[in-house]
Amino acid sequence: MVDDSGSQSPSTSDANANIDSNTDAAVPLEEIPLHSTNLLTVLDADGAIAYESPSIERIYGYDQDALVGDAVRDYFHPDDRERVVDAFRRVVESDIHTVEPVEYRHLRADGSYTWVESVASADPTPEGYYVVNTRDVSERRQREQNRKRTNERLAEFASVVAHDLRNPLSVAQGYLELAEAEAPSDHHESIEDALARMEKLVSGLLTDTRDGDRTTEVETIDLADLGETCWNNVATADATLTIETNRSIRADRLRFQQLLENLYRNAVEHGDHDVSVTLGSLQSGFYIEDEGEGIPPEERNRVFDPGYSTASEGTGFGLHIVQRVADAHRWSLRVVDGTTGGARFEITDVEFVSE
Repeated sequence: MVDDSGSQSPSTSDANANIDSNTDAAVPLEEIPLHSTNLLTVLDADGAIAYESPSIERIYGYDQDALVGDAVRDYFHPDDRERVVDAFRRVVESDIHTVEPVEYRHLRADGSYTWVESVASADPTPEGYYVVNTRDVSERRQREQNRKRTNERLAEFASVVAHDLRNPLSVAQGYLELAEAEAPSDHHESIEDALARMEKLVSGLLTDTRDGDRTTEVETIDLADLGETCWNNVATADATLTIETNRSIRADRLRFQQLLENLYRNAVEHGDHDVSVTLGSLQSGFYIEDEGEGIPPEERNRVFDPGYSTASEGTGFGLHIVQRVADAHRWSLRVVDGTTGGARFEITDVEFVSE
């Protein structure tokens, strides 16, 4: 620890003397902050800064001793100040050892603010100082903000699409009833099933917009049966499907259909017209792979981003929907190379039904 003059306190020197002098690799205690990616701040009982580790220059842009003697609260964003001070006070005044991470904005040397997360020590040093450990979380916060804006745009888009589809769906259903009355046909049942499913998908869009991504009606699903059904719902040209599983899982049927159909459609759109697709089991889930061109490793994280597509007629939302369905079920999803060089989508952490 440091005293009011900023020099090393005797307690730190004494502790440092206990390091085994015969161990060449040992790091002196006063040099440990040099190796930390986090910022270590030492405060006196009044909240004044007595010491900042060298990481301050990287995180805030200040010279190491620039803030020594200043009240730490003066560098908190005005909108966060009271909340952060209250959090520090609760830790210090607690009767039990407690840890309370708090996120807030801290002033940088250039006048901007950056998001950080701090954890204050509950117990003071013998000299009455408190240690605060701080890490930069600005990149994570930015990703969260970007994700929030993207989800808001998607929600708005879903609401518009759902609203605009209602009218042509009603018209199609009306003409289907007239066609059935005038000239009954076995094909009408398939059309009716397709229109009913479209209605469910539209309702699902509105539900996602209102309630977020979550499963609603989890049931037992036979992978092979539903896998075949979904294949028949997709325009597959001369592509072929091979099913190598006899397992059953627990899932939301409508959402799971979206996942399978979008993965099938992705394989057909990005492969040859006669591409071969396989649905198979994994130890903790299942996979869908094709014999197409595959996905380069550097693109595998981007393919799930909304709007991203390499197909000339692709919307860029198919694999994003797959990701959202997996997230709603709390499944893990990743892209790897297929056994023959194509793309292989592996979905794991799936709940199987005991056989």
